[in-house]
Amino acid sequence: MNSFTDLEVWKKSRILRNKISELVKPFPSDERFRLVDQIIRSSRSIGNNIAEGHGRFHYADAAKFLINARGSAAETIDHLIIALDNNFIDNTVFESFKNDCEECMRMINGYINFLRKQSGNQ
Repeated sequence: MNSFTDLEVWKKSRILRNKISELVKPFPSDERFRLVDQIIRSSRSIGNNIAEGHGRFHYADAAKFLINARGSAAETIDHLIIALDNNFIDNTVFESFKNDCEECMRMINGYINFLRKQSGNQ
């Protein structure tokens, strides 16, 4: 594997990021620099941190960024809860996006475990 773009977990985060970008387009304009900005940033951060972790030489360095990516996925869920609470999305949409975020988190955990085994840090 030569590039972070080959990683299934990064591919999943890319799909999520693009779906989030579409989701927030109809949000109220007064949320543009509040919720919209925050949810876009947190969803972008998932893939950004996966990419940066992939570029690190040592397992511990890579794991730090992957843990950050997992945190960004959780943050994205919290922003989705805010969108739900403010009736910008309905429960069906929320559950679908929440499931996508949780799938990213599971995949990140799997990648961390894979790297741990590869480095001998079990």
